[in-house]
Amino acid sequence: MTARALPGLALCALAASCGPPPPVSPERAAEICAERARAAAGPTGAVRVGANSRTGVETGVSVGLSGDFLRGRDPEEVYRTCVMELVGGTPAVRPELDR
Repeated sequence: MTARALPGLALCALAASCGPPPPVSPERAAEICAERARAAAGPTGAVRVGANSRTGVETGVSVGLSGDFLRGRDPEEVYRTCVMELVGGTPAVRPELDR
């Protein structure tokens, strides 16, 4: 194979990976989209505290802010749009967001 063919092969491989995403089941789409909607509803976070004999006490804090939250998008709209993107058609009815 010549060095001139390598960029073309790389481009073909890249194009194949940039196609439409594989289909997602409605149940999996509901799980994914509910998580996105929860993230759009407000900041997420976690606190970690632990201890061990080698290092003593360990702590940690993490905070997450989704782009949808920062843009002020309605969580219900985030959910509907997400489902439409993942499965197409009419969005599934889902339970109320955890509040």
